[in-house]
Amino acid sequence: MNAAGDHPLVVILGPTGSGKTALSLALAERFAGEIASCDSVAIYRDLLIGTTKPSPQERARAPHHLLDLVAPEEPFTAGDY
Repeated sequence: MNAAGDHPLVVILGPTGSGKTALSLALAERFAGEIASCDSVAIYRDLLIGTTKPSPQERARAPHHLLDLVAPEEPFTAGDY
């Protein structure tokens, strides 16, 4: 955190199965942070193919955002995202 009170934004990138969720949870727990998913498929409820969403147990460890926002049949554009 800098003198102005701003909190840093940490971006974690990598392929599926590379440990992004584990690292993001460790950082969120260590620094009382929150997790914002940038997986364009994870915004859809009930879609479990093509993405690996955090488990309910993982979601309970830190606040998560941008997961399960809309039903697959609902219109949702990049602008909405």
